[in-house]
Amino acid sequence: MEDDPHILLSLEFLLRHAGYDVTISDHGEKAHAALAHLSFDLVVLDVMLPGIDGLELCRRLRAAPGTRATKILMLSARGRDGEIEAGLTLGADAYMTKPFGTREFLETVTRLLRPSAES
Repeated sequence: MEDDPHILLSLEFLLRHAGYDVTISDHGEKAHAALAHLSFDLVVLDVMLPGIDGLELCRRLRAAPGTRATKILMLSARGRDGEIEAGLTLGADAYMTKPFGTREFLETVTRLLRPSAES
């Protein structure tokens, strides 16, 4: 979920090209509704989503039994330590600040989706 349509389309293309199934949303409320009815391995959240912001959506995902274990990657132009810490404290598995490279993004996605040694 991303609020900038250009970044949203770029990330969708990049993930599809890498072989991932992708569902996109540009609004927090729409994303929350989709997440309540569909199962995802990873959710990419922009902090600055309209409606429900990414931090609140992250908190809700972690509180709900059906999405508690879903991996969450937060994206934001806000890169101060306190903002990163807030995202990670709310339950994000990773936090990337914009701008970021496509290689770095895909490496992070791959790492988050890699089965853990405990599985």
